[in-house]
Amino acid sequence: MTAGRGGDPGRRYDPLAAPGVRAVPEEAPGVSHHEPIGLRRRLDLNLMGTFDWDLTSGHMNLDDGALRMYDLRAGEWDGEPLSLSARVPPEEGARLDRALSLALQDGASSYGAYFRVRYRDGTMHWAHSQGRILHDADGMPYRVIGVVREASNELADSALLRSLQQERQRQTVMVQQTTAAMARAMSVADVTRVLTGPGGARRFGADALVLGLVAGGRFEVIAAAGLDGDVPEDMLRSRLDDTLPLSDTVASRRPSFLRTRGEMIARFPRLRPYGEMLPPGSASFLPLVAQDTVIGALGLFGNEPSGQSAEARNLALALAGVVAQSLQRATLFDQEREFATGLQATMLPRRVPEIPGGEVTVRYHPASVGRDIGGDWYDVIALPQGRTGLVVGDVEGHDTHAAAVMGQLRIALRAYASEGHSPETVLVRASRFLAELETDRFATCTYVQADLDSGALHVARAGHLGPLVRDGSGHVDWPEIRGGLPLGVATAFGHDHFPETQLFLEPGSTLLLCSDGLVEQPGQDIAAGIDALTAAVRAGPQELGALADQLAELLWSAPGSEDDLALLLLRRVPDPGTSAVPRLRLHVHQADPSGAADVRSTLRRTVDQWRAGPVRYDIEVAASELIANALTHTESGALVTMELLPGEPRRIRLEVEDRSSQWPRRRSPGETATSGRGLMLVEALSDSWGAEPRGSGKALWCEFVVPDGEGPTDGEAAADGG
Repeated sequence: MTAGRGGDPGRRYDPLAAPGVRAVPEEAPGVSHHEPIGLRRRLDLNLMGTFDWDLTSGHMNLDDGALRMYDLRAGEWDGEPLSLSARVPPEEGARLDRALSLALQDGASSYGAYFRVRYRDGTMHWAHSQGRILHDADGMPYRVIGVVREASNELADSALLRSLQQERQRQTVMVQQTTAAMARAMSVADVTRVLTGPGGARRFGADALVLGLVAGGRFEVIAAAGLDGDVPEDMLRSRLDDTLPLSDTVASRRPSFLRTRGEMIARFPRLRPYGEMLPPGSASFLPLVAQDTVIGALGLFGNEPSGQSAEARNLALALAGVVAQSLQRATLFDQEREFATGLQATMLPRRVPEIPGGEVTVRYHPASVGRDIGGDWYDVIALPQGRTGLVVGDVEGHDTHAAAVMGQLRIALRAYASEGHSPETVLVRASRFLAELETDRFATCTYVQADLDSGALHVARAGHLGPLVRDGSGHVDWPEIRGGLPLGVATAFGHDHFPETQLFLEPGSTLLLCSDGLVEQPGQDIAAGIDALTAAVRAGPQELGALADQLAELLWSAPGSEDDLALLLLRRVPDPGTSAVPRLRLHVHQADPSGAADVRSTLRRTVDQWRAGPVRYDIEVAASELIANALTHTESGALVTMELLPGEPRRIRLEVEDRSSQWPRRRSPGETATSGRGLMLVEALSDSWGAEPRGSGKALWCEFVVPDGEGPTDGEAAADGG
C-alpha cells in the first residue's frame, strides 16, 4: 500500500511500524518464514475448511480444515451428512436445513447460516457455513460447494456490541425513570418515597441504598432501602469525618467506588459490627452537589462484586446530580410550605371555648399537595345568653392573598356574631364587609347559632355545604338548609339575603360542619363524596376526636386531597339515663310561606328512612293539617317534632307545638264548607291523637302504628340515614 492523497507517495504502509507491536510464540508450526502457502493451508490458518456436497448421491466431502471445524477425526467421518449430528445439536442442524431449504425454494444460488458445534469436550463453539448452489442444464440443483469457518470470536464481538447497546439503553431508561420520578417529588418526604419505594434502588442499578443530608454541620441519614434491618441508631447522625463512607464522601466531596463489602469494611472499620446487614457486593458513595454545595450523600449497594466501568461511574454521578437538584428544590419547598402553614395557623383560633352542655372538636389540614395555602377556616364563638356561634367557611383561592382575606373576614364575622345578631344579619354584614375590601375574592360560609339548653339551631348558609346531623341512635341526615349566594358576590349582585333555617339538636346528637375539601376529589362527582361522608359518619366512632381523625384520614388524607380541610363537630351532651330515640324537630316561621313545604319534604324523607310503609302518606297529610292550623289560628310559628317510639307495635309520634293557649276544637263542617276538616282528617288517619299543654302554649299530637315488616329494628333505625 502507498500513502493516500496528501501523503508522501514514496512512503510504504508498514503495520509493524505501529507502536506497541507484541511478540508472541507462533501456534502454527511448520510454516517457514519464506515458504509459499497454498490455498488450503491459507484457509486452515484462518480456521476455515471446505465441503463438497453431491445432492444427487447425498455424499459430502469434508477437507481437513472442515473436519477440524467439526472436531472430527478422519476415521470418524463416513461422508453422510447425518453423521454430523454427533457434533451438531438437533436445533442447530434444523437451522442449517432451514437456511438451505429456503434458498432452494427461492431458487437462490447461495445460502448461509450461523450454528453451534459441540466439541468432544462438551464445549459449544459458533461456526458459519456458506454454500454455492450449482444447477444443471434444467435448472435443478445438484451440488453445493461451500466453506465452514469458526465464528465464535466474530459473534463474541457482535454480542459485546449488542451488550453495550443494551447497557446504553438500560442506562438511558434509568436516567429517564429517575428524572421523571424526581420531577414529581415536591417535598423531601416525596423524594425519599421515590428512593425507598418499589423499584427505587433498581432505578440506580442497585439492590440497596442509603440517603443522608447535611444538617447543622453533621451528617444525618434520612432514608434507607434494601438493607437487612434498620440503620443503627449510632449511625443515623455522625460527624463529617472519614470514619463512615457517606460522611467521608461529604467531607471530601469525592465519590468512592468499592468492589466488595470486605473492601468497604477494610477501608471503614467502624462498619464491621454492622457488616451483615449490608449487601455483599459493590458499593458506590456519591456526593450530592447542588449549586457547588454538598448537601448530602447517596450510598448504592449491590449483591454482586463489581468493578464498575468508567461509563457506569459517570452514570451514577449523573443520577446523583438529579437527586441533589431534587433535594435542593424539595428543601426550599418544605421551607416555604412551613412558612405558609405557619401563617395560616396564626389566623385560625388558638383556643376553642368550653360550651356548656356540649362538646366541640375542630380540625384544620392544609392541602396535602402544593406549596400554596388556602382560605378555609373555622371558628367557635361565645355569644350572649349562653349561646354559641359555629362557623366553617372557605375563601376562594389557594395563595397568601386568600389566607389574608380569610383572616380579615373571620375577625369581622366573629365581631358581628359577638354582638348577638341573628345568623342572617351576621352573614349580610360579613358579605358587605368582604365587598368593601375591594378584593376579587368571594367566600362561602355556613353559620350556626346554637342554644344547647333547648337544642335549637339557627342556621344560615352562603353558598356553602350545609350541616350533617347524626342522632344518638346513629341515624344520619342532611337537613334541607336554604341559603344565599357566596359572601361578597351576594352584595355585588344586590342579593345579600340569607334565610335562616331552624333545627333542633337532640341530646346525644352530633352536628358536622366542613369545607368542601372533605367531599371533593378531582374528577369525582361531589355527590359521591357526600355519600362517602355520610357512610363514614354513620359508621364512625362516638368520641368526637376519634371521629374527626377518622374522617380526615379516610376522606382527605388517604385520597391525597388537593384542597384544604376545615372540620367542626358539635355534640350535645345527652341527659343521664335517657335512651336514644330517633327524633326529628323542625321549626316553621309564621311569616315564611315556604316553610311548611320544606318541613313536609323533610318529614317525607325521614319517614322513608324509617321505613314507615303506607302510613308515610297519612303522616304527611296529618302534618300538613296540624301545621296549617298552627299558622292560621295562632300568632306564632310551629315547632314540629316526629319520633320513632320504641316498643311493640312500633309507632311514629307526630307533634305540632305552638304558643297559643287556645285549645283546639273539633268541628263538623257542612258539605260546602271550605275549612274545619283538619282535625277530622287527623282523627281519621291516625291511630290516636290528642292535645297537651306545653308551657305558654299547647301541642297537638297523633300516633301512627307502623305495619309489621315495615319498621326497622333498633339496629336498623340506628344505621339508616340519608
